[in-house]
Amino acid sequence: MDIDHLITESRNRAALHLDELSSLQIVQLMNHEDSQVATAVDTQLEAIAKAIDVIADRLRKNGRLIYVGAGTSGRLGVLDAAECPPTFQSHPDQVVGVIAGGKDALVRAIEGAEDHPESGERDVQSLNVGPHDVVVGITSSGRTPYVLGAINAARKAGAFTSAIVCNRGSDLEPAVDLPIVVEVGPEIVNGSTRLKAGTATKLVLNMLSTGAMVLLGKTFGDLMVDLKATNEKLRARANRIVRIITGLDARRAAELLQNSNGEVKTAIVVHLSGLTPEEAREKLRAADGSVRRVVAAVGPPATPIYWPYLVLGIDGGGSHTVAILAERRPGGAILGKGISGPSNIQAVGSERALLSLEDAVARAFAAAKKARGPVAAAALGLAGVDHHDAADIVRKWAHQYRLADSAQVGNDATLLLAAGTPDGWGVAVIAGTGSIAFARDREGNFDRSGGWGYLLGDEGSAYALALGAVKAVARHADACGPETVLTRKLLSQIGIQLTAFQA
Repeated sequence: MDIDHLITESRNRAALHLDELSSLQIVQLMNHEDSQVATAVDTQLEAIAKAIDVIADRLRKNGRLIYVGAGTSGRLGVLDAAECPPTFQSHPDQVVGVIAGGKDALVRAIEGAEDHPESGERDVQSLNVGPHDVVVGITSSGRTPYVLGAINAARKAGAFTSAIVCNRGSDLEPAVDLPIVVEVGPEIVNGSTRLKAGTATKLVLNMLSTGAMVLLGKTFGDLMVDLKATNEKLRARANRIVRIITGLDARRAAELLQNSNGEVKTAIVVHLSGLTPEEAREKLRAADGSVRRVVAAVGPPATPIYWPYLVLGIDGGGSHTVAILAERRPGGAILGKGISGPSNIQAVGSERALLSLEDAVARAFAAAKKARGPVAAAALGLAGVDHHDAADIVRKWAHQYRLADSAQVGNDATLLLAAGTPDGWGVAVIAGTGSIAFARDREGNFDRSGGWGYLLGDEGSAYALALGAVKAVARHADACGPETVLTRKLLSQIGIQLTAFQA
């Protein structure tokens, strides 16, 4: 592809008078342009996910993830590779960054280093690339000779090849097994692909390495559990992670880690399953290092800590989940509160919803400085459990998780009725991420209205209000409706000048 036809080399009409702008106007323009990058990446999520699956599979087989690039693209690849060992405790040779011109090119531009395909071939060959490796070429233009040479050598060696490019129809697309094409458009400084193209590249690299490491069991929820406490800083971090997941206090978490040779994964499995450290390590090896798979297969310990004088209340919706641990008596004190992600099964799926429930409960116990164990009773008011299948999934989880002697699962409106009415009957209306009305009479009969989701209903919800505002502004733009005070606010939020909108 001729460089003159690259979209990243074309002129950005919004920046034709860049040198006449004030500092504030420059950063406003840059921020607006950057806001479009995530949308461009969004078009390639399926391709990125496929790449993650392949990378994780090859890494399990002792293969490597190898980034190859020149200039900014090469530096970003080296940066992502360098961050993997401290973040995920991966071996330094597992994720590798290669840049045209070698290490010197990391700190200063080496002109012409990218122009030699034979250099790319030699660099890949020097790594003894093979069928278990994944080689990702990084080049905004999609035509960098160094990267094309590297990919050619990788394919000859039988490696899986992918590419991150920012121009459609580039030379690199047909040369790789899986192209990732993020079209960010022209830069505000003509041809300076360290800007939007560089930002897009970093976002994709973050997804590739992080996604693969998560699939390899390097995390438990959002916590970096593939960690061995070998110094004071790591011991403090390991202790904090174990406390969050197990609910133990600092002293008991330290004892658990000491008995597990400082291995966070081993300590977590020992506590959650009742296995010995040796058994936990063996189970982890068999489960490819996944703490969750081990705990799900083995189950919780046979003799967990029991809290007969405590109760749990859990309120879960489409945005977040809140767990409250309190004393079991009238006016009992709240001992701990935990907040986590969404737990609406209909919105985020059962796996993520149950993870949010576990996380919120663990954080509530940790806040109370108590080890997690069954309580006397738990009430779970959750959006999305109106269907029996969804409610049954949560009930099964509560039983397996040994949440409480008695666990009641119902719509989140039931909590509102229980808290807001003297006898627990009446009408509750909730308008949050979604909306629903729920009614119960004196005899315990109940009915509901709404809760159909944003496509079919959710009238009065945050989504519906935002959609109504956008529609009102659009009607004004089409001269089909009156001007609204929301127009300026909306346009300012999305970076559109009012004069351009009115034109």
